[in-house]
Amino acid sequence: MKKLGIGIIGCGNISSAYLRLAPLFKGLEVRAVADMNMEVAKTRAAEFNTKAQSVDDLLANADIDMVINLTIPDAHYPITKRILEAGKHAYSEKPLVLTLEQGETLRALAKSKGLSVGCAPDTFLGGTHQQARALIDEGKLGRITTGNAAIQGHGPESWHPSPDFFYMPGAGPIMDMGPYYFANLISLLGPVARVGALTSSADAMRTIGSGERKGQQIPVKTPSNIQAILEFHSGATISFSASWDVWSHKRNHFELYGTEGTLYVPDPNFFGGPLEIGGKDGVITAVAPWDHPFGVSNQKNNQGQPIANYRTAGLADMAVALIEGRDHRCSLDRTLHGVDIMTACLKSGETGQFVTLTTTCTRPAALSPDEARALMV
Repeated sequence: MKKLGIGIIGCGNISSAYLRLAPLFKGLEVRAVADMNMEVAKTRAAEFNTKAQSVDDLLANADIDMVINLTIPDAHYPITKRILEAGKHAYSEKPLVLTLEQGETLRALAKSKGLSVGCAPDTFLGGTHQQARALIDEGKLGRITTGNAAIQGHGPESWHPSPDFFYMPGAGPIMDMGPYYFANLISLLGPVARVGALTSSADAMRTIGSGERKGQQIPVKTPSNIQAILEFHSGATISFSASWDVWSHKRNHFELYGTEGTLYVPDPNFFGGPLEIGGKDGVITAVAPWDHPFGVSNQKNNQGQPIANYRTAGLADMAVALIEGRDHRCSLDRTLHGVDIMTACLKSGETGQFVTLTTTCTRPAALSPDEARALMV
Protein backbone atom coordinates (compact mmCIF):
# COMPACT_ATOMS: atom_id res chain seq x y z
CA MET A 1 0.00 0.00 0.00
CA LYS A 2 1.08 3.55 -0.72
CA LYS A 3 2.33 5.45 2.34
CA LEU A 4 1.68 9.09 3.16
CA GLY A 5 4.61 11.09 4.46
CA ILE A 6 3.80 12.34 7.96
CA GLY A 7 5.27 15.35 9.72
CA ILE A 8 4.72 16.30 13.36
CA ILE A 9 4.69 19.84 14.75
CA GLY A 10 5.00 19.86 18.54
CA CYS A 11 7.42 17.49 20.24
CA GLY A 12 6.01 17.46 23.77
CA ASN A 13 4.98 14.38 25.74
CA ILE A 14 2.09 13.42 23.47
CA SER A 15 4.36 13.21 20.44
CA SER A 16 6.07 10.11 21.83
CA ALA A 17 2.75 8.22 21.76
CA TYR A 18 2.19 9.07 18.09
CA LEU A 19 5.76 8.20 17.16
CA ARG A 20 5.69 4.95 19.11
CA LEU A 21 2.32 3.75 17.81
CA ALA A 22 2.38 4.97 14.19
CA PRO A 23 4.46 1.97 13.03
CA LEU A 24 1.54 -0.31 14.00
CA PHE A 25 -0.51 1.05 11.11
CA LYS A 26 -0.50 0.96 7.33
CA GLY A 27 -0.31 4.06 5.16
CA LEU A 28 1.84 6.06 7.59
CA GLU A 29 5.51 7.00 7.53
CA VAL A 30 6.76 9.70 9.89
CA ARG A 31 9.42 11.60 7.97
CA ALA A 32 10.14 14.68 10.11
CA VAL A 33 9.31 16.39 13.40
CA ALA A 34 9.44 20.07 14.34
CA ASP A 35 9.11 22.22 17.44
CA MET A 36 9.58 25.88 18.36
CA ASN A 37 12.50 24.61 20.45
CA MET A 38 14.89 23.00 17.97
CA GLU A 39 16.73 21.10 20.70
CA VAL A 40 13.48 19.44 21.76
CA ALA A 41 12.82 18.47 18.14
CA LYS A 42 16.32 17.04 17.76
CA THR A 43 15.96 14.99 20.94
CA ARG A 44 12.64 13.53 19.84
CA ALA A 45 13.94 12.86 16.31
CA ALA A 46 16.96 11.01 17.65
CA GLU A 47 14.75 8.95 19.95
CA PHE A 48 12.61 7.73 17.05
CA ASN A 49 15.16 7.76 14.22
CA THR A 50 13.60 10.50 12.14
CA LYS A 51 14.52 14.00 10.93
CA ALA A 52 14.27 17.22 12.97
CA GLN A 53 13.33 20.38 11.07
CA SER A 54 12.15 23.89 11.79
CA VAL A 55 8.41 24.46 11.45
CA ASP A 56 8.94 26.43 8.25
CA ASP A 57 11.16 23.75 6.73
CA LEU A 58 8.76 20.95 7.64
CA LEU A 59 5.85 22.81 6.02
CA ALA A 60 7.95 23.28 2.88
CA ASN A 61 9.11 19.64 2.83
CA ALA A 62 7.86 18.00 -0.38
CA ASP A 63 8.11 14.54 1.26
CA ILE A 64 5.40 15.48 3.78
CA ASP A 65 1.78 14.86 2.74
CA MET A 66 0.08 15.25 6.12
CA VAL A 67 1.06 17.13 9.27
CA ILE A 68 0.01 16.25 12.83
CA ASN A 69 -0.55 19.32 15.01
CA LEU A 70 0.49 18.52 18.59
CA THR A 71 0.91 22.09 19.83
CA ILE A 72 -0.92 23.60 22.81
CA PRO A 73 -4.69 24.16 22.32
CA ASP A 74 -4.37 27.91 21.82
CA ALA A 75 -2.02 27.27 18.86
CA HIS A 76 -4.15 24.58 17.19
CA TYR A 77 -6.03 26.95 14.91
CA PRO A 78 -3.12 29.07 13.61
CA ILE A 79 -0.86 26.03 13.10
CA THR A 80 -3.53 23.96 11.34
CA LYS A 81 -4.28 26.99 9.15
CA ARG A 82 -0.59 27.17 8.21
CA ILE A 83 -0.55 23.45 7.44
CA LEU A 84 -3.45 23.84 5.00
CA GLU A 85 -1.95 26.97 3.46
CA ALA A 86 1.18 24.91 2.82
CA GLY A 87 -0.95 22.50 0.76
CA LYS A 88 -0.85 19.60 3.22
CA HIS A 89 -3.55 17.55 4.93
CA ALA A 90 -3.87 18.25 8.66
CA TYR A 91 -4.58 16.08 11.69
CA SER A 92 -4.84 17.83 15.05
CA GLU A 93 -4.86 16.84 18.67
CA LYS A 94 -8.05 17.86 20.44
CA PRO A 95 -9.59 20.34 20.54
CA LEU A 96 -9.43 21.17 16.84
CA VAL A 97 -10.15 24.84 17.54
CA LEU A 98 -11.40 26.99 20.41
CA THR A 99 -14.31 28.63 18.57
CA LEU A 100 -16.80 27.56 15.94
CA GLU A 101 -15.74 30.49 13.75
CA GLN A 102 -12.16 29.22 13.66
CA GLY A 103 -13.43 25.79 12.63
CA GLU A 104 -15.57 27.19 9.84
CA THR A 105 -12.55 29.09 8.52
CA LEU A 106 -10.52 25.88 8.44
CA ARG A 107 -13.37 24.02 6.71
CA ALA A 108 -13.62 26.67 3.98
CA LEU A 109 -9.84 26.75 3.52
CA ALA A 110 -9.55 22.96 3.31
CA LYS A 111 -12.39 22.80 0.79
CA SER A 112 -10.84 25.51 -1.38
CA LYS A 113 -7.56 23.58 -1.52
CA GLY A 114 -9.01 20.08 -1.84
CA LEU A 115 -7.45 19.02 1.46
CA SER A 116 -8.69 16.97 4.43
CA VAL A 117 -8.64 17.80 8.12
CA GLY A 118 -8.91 15.22 10.88
CA CYS A 119 -8.79 15.48 14.64
CA ALA A 120 -8.39 13.37 17.75
CA PRO A 121 -9.77 11.83 19.82
CA ASP A 122 -9.92 8.44 18.15
CA THR A 123 -10.64 6.48 21.35
CA PHE A 124 -14.21 5.88 20.12
CA LEU A 125 -12.60 3.48 17.61
CA GLY A 126 -11.48 1.32 20.55
CA GLY A 127 -12.64 -2.28 20.77
CA THR A 128 -15.02 -1.77 23.69
CA HIS A 129 -16.65 1.36 22.25
CA GLN A 130 -17.11 -0.27 18.86
CA GLN A 131 -18.67 -3.28 20.56
CA ALA A 132 -21.08 -0.90 22.31
CA ARG A 133 -21.85 0.60 18.90
CA ALA A 134 -22.52 -2.87 17.47
CA LEU A 135 -24.92 -3.72 20.31
CA ILE A 136 -26.85 -0.50 19.73
CA ASP A 137 -26.93 -1.02 15.95
CA GLU A 138 -28.16 -4.59 16.45
CA GLY A 139 -31.08 -3.28 18.51
CA LYS A 140 -30.03 -4.98 21.76
CA LEU A 141 -31.01 -1.86 23.76
CA GLY A 142 -34.05 -0.99 21.68
CA ARG A 143 -34.28 2.77 21.11
CA ILE A 144 -31.91 4.84 23.24
CA THR A 145 -34.08 7.38 25.05
CA THR A 146 -31.81 8.88 27.69
CA GLY A 147 -28.54 8.42 29.56
CA ASN A 148 -25.75 10.23 31.32
CA ALA A 149 -22.05 10.89 30.92
CA ALA A 150 -19.78 12.25 33.63
CA ILE A 151 -16.29 13.73 33.88
CA GLN A 152 -15.71 14.11 37.62
CA GLY A 153 -12.54 15.00 39.49
CA HIS A 154 -10.62 17.86 41.02
CA GLY A 155 -8.57 19.09 38.11
CA PRO A 156 -5.01 18.57 36.90
CA GLU A 157 -3.28 21.04 39.21
CA SER A 158 -2.54 18.28 41.73
CA TRP A 159 -0.19 16.47 39.31
CA HIS A 160 0.59 18.83 36.40
CA PRO A 161 3.58 21.10 37.08
CA SER A 162 2.26 23.93 34.86
CA PRO A 163 -1.54 23.63 34.82
CA ASP A 164 -2.29 27.31 34.03
CA PHE A 165 -3.68 26.66 30.54
CA PHE A 166 -6.21 24.12 31.87
CA TYR A 167 -8.08 26.99 33.54
CA MET A 168 -7.94 29.45 30.67
CA PRO A 169 -10.74 30.09 28.13
CA GLY A 170 -10.71 27.28 25.60
CA ALA A 171 -9.87 24.67 28.25
CA GLY A 172 -11.57 23.68 31.49
CA PRO A 173 -13.08 20.20 31.93
CA ILE A 174 -15.43 20.49 28.95
CA MET A 175 -12.92 21.60 26.30
CA ASP A 176 -10.11 19.41 27.70
CA MET A 177 -12.01 16.18 28.34
CA GLY A 178 -15.32 16.74 26.55
CA PRO A 179 -13.99 15.79 23.10
CA TYR A 180 -13.61 12.14 24.21
CA TYR A 181 -17.21 11.99 25.38
CA PHE A 182 -18.79 13.88 22.50
CA ALA A 183 -16.88 11.90 19.86
CA ASN A 184 -18.23 8.72 21.45
CA LEU A 185 -21.77 10.09 21.77
CA ILE A 186 -21.79 11.16 18.11
CA SER A 187 -20.58 7.67 17.12
CA LEU A 188 -23.23 5.96 19.25
CA LEU A 189 -26.21 8.31 18.87
CA GLY A 190 -25.49 10.76 16.06
CA PRO A 191 -25.62 14.58 16.12
CA VAL A 192 -26.98 16.90 18.81
CA ALA A 193 -29.83 19.36 18.12
CA ARG A 194 -29.66 21.69 21.12
CA VAL A 195 -28.12 22.03 24.59
CA GLY A 196 -28.88 23.73 27.87
CA ALA A 197 -26.37 24.12 30.69
CA LEU A 198 -25.55 25.66 34.05
CA THR A 199 -21.91 26.57 34.67
CA SER A 200 -19.93 27.70 37.70
CA SER A 201 -16.54 27.61 39.42
CA ALA A 202 -16.05 26.57 43.04
CA ASP A 203 -12.81 28.53 43.42
CA ALA A 204 -11.36 31.66 41.80
CA MET A 205 -7.81 30.36 42.32
CA ARG A 206 -6.19 26.91 42.23
CA THR A 207 -3.00 25.78 43.99
CA ILE A 208 -0.33 23.88 42.06
CA GLY A 209 0.42 20.61 43.84
CA SER A 210 3.65 19.39 42.23
CA GLY A 211 6.86 20.42 40.50
CA GLU A 212 8.98 23.53 40.92
CA ARG A 213 5.92 25.78 41.21
CA LYS A 214 4.27 23.73 43.96
CA GLY A 215 2.25 26.01 46.22
CA GLN A 216 1.76 28.77 43.64
CA GLN A 217 -1.77 29.83 42.85
CA ILE A 218 -3.24 30.24 39.38
CA PRO A 219 -6.47 32.00 38.35
CA VAL A 220 -9.57 30.16 37.13
CA LYS A 221 -10.77 32.00 34.02
CA THR A 222 -13.21 29.43 32.61
CA PRO A 223 -16.00 27.41 34.27
CA SER A 224 -14.73 24.40 36.19
CA ASN A 225 -18.22 22.93 36.60
CA ILE A 226 -20.64 22.36 33.70
CA GLN A 227 -23.98 20.57 34.07
CA ALA A 228 -25.69 20.16 30.70
CA ILE A 229 -28.63 18.51 28.96
CA LEU A 230 -28.10 17.39 25.34
CA GLU A 231 -31.02 16.79 23.01
CA PHE A 232 -30.04 14.60 20.05
CA HIS A 233 -31.70 14.61 16.64
CA SER A 234 -32.54 10.96 17.38
CA GLY A 235 -34.76 12.13 20.25
CA ALA A 236 -32.43 10.91 23.01
CA THR A 237 -31.73 13.29 25.90
CA ILE A 238 -28.40 12.89 27.68
CA SER A 239 -27.32 14.44 30.97
CA PHE A 240 -23.68 15.54 30.71
CA SER A 241 -21.60 16.55 33.73
CA ALA A 242 -18.07 17.95 33.44
CA SER A 243 -16.63 19.09 36.74
CA TRP A 244 -13.22 19.69 38.30
CA ASP A 245 -14.92 20.71 41.56
CA VAL A 246 -15.38 17.12 42.81
CA TRP A 247 -13.13 15.43 45.37
CA SER A 248 -14.68 11.95 45.11
CA HIS A 249 -17.71 10.26 43.55
CA LYS A 250 -19.26 6.89 42.64
CA ARG A 251 -20.70 7.80 39.24
CA ASN A 252 -20.05 5.63 36.21
CA HIS A 253 -18.47 7.43 33.27
CA PHE A 254 -21.10 6.56 30.72
CA GLU A 255 -24.55 4.93 30.79
CA LEU A 256 -27.16 4.69 28.02
CA TYR A 257 -30.78 3.76 28.71
CA GLY A 258 -32.90 2.17 26.00
CA THR A 259 -36.42 0.83 25.68
CA GLU A 260 -35.04 -2.73 26.06
CA GLY A 261 -32.21 -2.26 28.54
CA THR A 262 -29.17 -0.36 29.75
CA LEU A 263 -25.59 -0.21 28.47
CA TYR A 264 -22.72 0.59 30.85
CA VAL A 265 -19.83 1.98 28.78
CA PRO A 266 -16.29 2.50 30.13
CA ASP A 267 -14.36 5.77 30.15
CA PRO A 268 -14.26 7.20 26.57
CA ASN A 269 -10.80 8.56 27.37
CA PHE A 270 -9.49 5.02 26.75
CA PHE A 271 -9.78 2.48 23.94
CA GLY A 272 -10.86 -0.43 26.13
CA GLY A 273 -12.41 -1.37 29.43
CA PRO A 274 -15.29 -3.46 30.77
CA LEU A 275 -18.66 -3.31 29.03
CA GLU A 276 -21.86 -4.31 30.85
CA ILE A 277 -25.50 -4.67 29.82
CA GLY A 278 -28.73 -4.81 31.78
CA GLY A 279 -32.08 -6.10 30.57
CA LYS A 280 -35.69 -5.46 31.54
CA ASP A 281 -35.24 -7.89 34.43
CA GLY A 282 -32.73 -5.53 36.00
CA VAL A 283 -29.93 -8.10 35.90
CA ILE A 284 -26.57 -6.58 34.90
CA THR A 285 -24.07 -8.87 33.18
CA ALA A 286 -20.60 -8.41 31.72
CA VAL A 287 -20.38 -8.45 27.95
CA ALA A 288 -17.70 -10.88 26.78
CA PRO A 289 -15.11 -8.87 24.83
CA TRP A 290 -15.18 -9.52 21.11
CA ASP A 291 -12.07 -10.11 19.03
CA HIS A 292 -11.30 -6.48 18.19
CA PRO A 293 -7.62 -5.54 17.83
CA PHE A 294 -8.12 -2.08 19.37
CA GLY A 295 -9.33 -3.64 22.61
CA VAL A 296 -6.20 -5.71 23.25
CA SER A 297 -4.04 -4.40 26.11
CA ASN A 298 -0.65 -3.28 24.82
CA GLN A 299 0.79 -1.17 27.66
CA LYS A 300 0.41 -0.38 31.36
CA ASN A 301 -0.93 2.80 32.92
CA ASN A 302 0.63 4.77 35.77
CA GLN A 303 -0.82 2.30 38.28
CA GLY A 304 0.73 -0.67 36.45
CA GLN A 305 -2.62 -1.86 35.10
CA PRO A 306 -2.85 -3.18 31.52
CA ILE A 307 -4.66 -0.89 29.05
CA ALA A 308 -5.29 -0.71 25.31
CA ASN A 309 -3.74 2.32 23.61
CA TYR A 310 -4.02 2.64 19.83
CA ARG A 311 -3.61 6.37 19.43
CA THR A 312 -3.02 7.13 15.74
CA ALA A 313 -5.84 4.74 14.74
CA GLY A 314 -7.84 7.77 13.61
CA LEU A 315 -4.81 9.13 11.76
CA ALA A 316 -4.30 5.77 10.05
CA ASP A 317 -7.97 5.62 9.08
CA MET A 318 -7.64 9.10 7.59
CA ALA A 319 -4.51 8.18 5.65
CA VAL A 320 -6.10 5.04 4.21
CA ALA A 321 -9.30 6.98 3.45
CA LEU A 322 -7.28 9.53 1.47
CA ILE A 323 -5.64 6.72 -0.49
CA GLU A 324 -8.96 4.93 -1.07
CA GLY A 325 -11.03 8.06 -1.67
CA ARG A 326 -13.56 7.53 1.15
CA ASP A 327 -14.80 9.41 4.22
CA HIS A 328 -12.64 9.13 7.32
CA ARG A 329 -14.08 8.63 10.77
CA CYS A 330 -12.33 11.45 12.69
CA SER A 331 -13.51 13.99 10.15
CA LEU A 332 -13.60 17.78 10.38
CA ASP A 333 -17.42 17.84 10.22
CA ARG A 334 -17.76 15.53 13.24
CA THR A 335 -15.01 17.27 15.16
CA LEU A 336 -16.50 20.68 14.44
CA HIS A 337 -19.89 19.46 15.61
CA GLY A 338 -18.20 18.44 18.86
CA VAL A 339 -16.73 21.96 19.18
CA ASP A 340 -20.21 23.36 18.54
CA ILE A 341 -21.63 21.21 21.36
CA MET A 342 -18.93 22.27 23.83
CA THR A 343 -19.04 25.98 23.06
CA ALA A 344 -22.86 25.90 23.07
CA CYS A 345 -22.77 24.44 26.60
CA LEU A 346 -20.57 27.33 27.74
CA LYS A 347 -22.77 29.86 25.94
CA SER A 348 -25.88 28.40 27.54
CA GLY A 349 -24.21 28.70 30.93
CA GLU A 350 -23.55 32.38 30.26
CA THR A 351 -27.00 33.25 28.90
CA GLY A 352 -29.28 30.88 30.81
CA GLN A 353 -30.91 29.89 27.52
CA PHE A 354 -31.00 26.70 25.47
CA VAL A 355 -28.73 26.93 22.42
CA THR A 356 -29.65 25.37 19.08
CA LEU A 357 -26.58 24.06 17.28
CA THR A 358 -25.69 25.48 13.87
CA THR A 359 -23.71 22.42 12.73
CA THR A 360 -24.59 18.80 12.22
CA CYS A 361 -22.87 15.66 10.97
CA THR A 362 -23.40 12.01 10.20
CA ARG A 363 -22.42 9.16 12.49
CA PRO A 364 -18.99 7.83 11.54
CA ALA A 365 -18.95 4.41 9.94
CA ALA A 366 -18.62 1.64 12.50
CA LEU A 367 -15.19 -0.01 12.67
CA SER A 368 -15.55 -3.79 12.77
CA PRO A 369 -12.77 -6.06 14.02
CA ASP A 370 -11.85 -7.00 10.44
CA GLU A 371 -11.81 -3.37 9.32
CA ALA A 372 -9.58 -2.47 12.27
CA ARG A 373 -7.18 -5.30 11.44
CA ALA A 374 -7.04 -4.05 7.85
CA LEU A 375 -5.60 -0.74 9.14
CA MET A 376 -2.71 -2.48 10.89
CA VAL A 377 0.60 -3.65 9.55
